[in-house]
Amino acid sequence: MQIRANILVNWLLCGAAALLATAAAAQGSPTTAPAAVTTPACPTILKHSFNRLQDEAPQDLCQYAGKVILMVNTASYCGFTGQYEGLEALYAKYQSKGLVVLGFPSNDFGKQEPGSNKEIADFCFNTYAVKFPMFAKSVVSGPNRSALYAQLAQATGTTPKWNFYKYLIDRSGKVVDSYSSMTSPQGKGLVADIEKLL
Repeated sequence: MQIRANILVNWLLCGAAALLATAAAAQGSPTTAPAAVTTPACPTILKHSFNRLQDEAPQDLCQYAGKVILMVNTASYCGFTGQYEGLEALYAKYQSKGLVVLGFPSNDFGKQEPGSNKEIADFCFNTYAVKFPMFAKSVVSGPNRSALYAQLAQATGTTPKWNFYKYLIDRSGKVVDSYSSMTSPQGKGLVADIEKLL
């Protein structure tokens, strides 16, 4: 009988301790706060907004802060248009590691991008299954080029010479290098440079 009484007393004491702990927590006892998610600071090169190609919704490029970025000016009717396939393959392979490919259609060279944004979007998706982010048609060369492409030119000392010219940007927003239209998205040098930054 004495053993049962001791068990009952212990059970009551444990229950009382649990109730006291719960009450203390309810009165604002210190608890461990969840870890804050830190958003990378937006580098100057990304402080621009472009309309999305598919629906012309404004897009802040700061959403790509902290990623390795390959920026490419594109065109639908160019000898290099087949590079869409390689760019999409590159994006698919390295997206999970932090790479994003950003496409900027332009009619600056040879008038090889004459269509509307919707026509360009349909062509890219239906012909090459492009899923990497694409933006509305813009100017990438000359005095009327976009502020982004003016910054890219200033950072590298070079401007796009033709369609499918490429700029590589590291996670901190530094423009690391530029690549001519002749550089394939699967070119060993370009892929090696991307892999170093990931």
